[in-house]
Amino acid sequence: MSAIPSFTGDASPYGGGDPYADYRTADFPFTQYADLADRRLGAGVIAANDEFFAERENLLKPEAADFDPEHFGHKGKIMDGWETRRRRGVSARQPHPTEDDHDWALVRLGAPGVVRGIVLDTAHFRGNYPQAVSVEAASVPGSPSPEELLADDVKWTTLVPRTAVGGHAANGFAVDVEQRFTHLRVNQHPDGGIARLRVHGEVAPDPAWLGALGTFDLAALENGGQVEDASDRFYSPATNTIQPGRSRKMDDGWETRRRRGKGNDWIRYQLVAESEIRAVEIDTAYLKGNSAGWAALSVAAEGSEEWTEILPRTRLQPDTNHRFVLGTPAVGSRVRIDIYPDGGISRLRLFGSLTEAGAARLTARHQELGG
Repeated sequence: MSAIPSFTGDASPYGGGDPYADYRTADFPFTQYADLADRRLGAGVIAANDEFFAERENLLKPEAADFDPEHFGHKGKIMDGWETRRRRGVSARQPHPTEDDHDWALVRLGAPGVVRGIVLDTAHFRGNYPQAVSVEAASVPGSPSPEELLADDVKWTTLVPRTAVGGHAANGFAVDVEQRFTHLRVNQHPDGGIARLRVHGEVAPDPAWLGALGTFDLAALENGGQVEDASDRFYSPATNTIQPGRSRKMDDGWETRRRRGKGNDWIRYQLVAESEIRAVEIDTAYLKGNSAGWAALSVAAEGSEEWTEILPRTRLQPDTNHRFVLGTPAVGSRVRIDIYPDGGISRLRLFGSLTEAGAARLTARHQELGG
């Protein structure tokens, strides 16, 4: 894997025009994974020691940070991010903060999982970003309060050691800790502002919960499903198709560019584990003049490229949720949807239950990750 570019130091003061014109970013190798801190999955910033200038909740906004040079309030410049006040020392003789002084925010992941990479984005924080950042993670069952998370008996594991960062930049960090986490503690040293937090990783569901449900959506991101690959991501990511809830607008689904050849577009999914699929939903909500014309579904075993069709090529209607009950349950751990010739779908739901082998494998993986 190639090294991740790092950014340090101030960005130039805003000089007018497009505020992103001098923004520093890079292609990170882990962004194919879902964002475990996505609000749609139920993530939240549940506490922070200071948010004097800008609220902690801004960290998880799905859209890129906005910048209005004329937007000021009673406390100063209003920023689209999390910004703390300037730290000071204890006296005129010691006016500077100590080496250990820092601000922190507690983040509940929307879905517990294995973190593969973190982006701490300081967009528009040009001279008021933190000198350095660090990130720790913990695995705490249930719905702990901030006080419970900050208790002395909670074990925190370092995912990103204290590292210098740059202003007005996407600061990315690959993570190599094979463990399941539920919460993060984001630290900025000694103070400053961070616009956005993205936590890319693999969902690691609780097998006891899925076992109690019995029948559930086997492809859903929150249950451990994931997108393996897609033919086209021009307008929107394929992962949108397995997000919670129904799509609320056109770009909340998956839409491809207009195809001029004779082929077709597709998405391949990895289910939570080997499963028995009994019912299917293909939703084209908000895709009206650009929904897929037809769709077909196939299933395959783990590691196999031998696909078995379980839903033949079927006409789809725009802005419609289509439901299909399979005559014979389909067993597999991978699913492929083919759309013809192009266009998009908003959601795919695959209802069923884990096979005995799938449940055993999921339980073993859960134990390996410390669950």
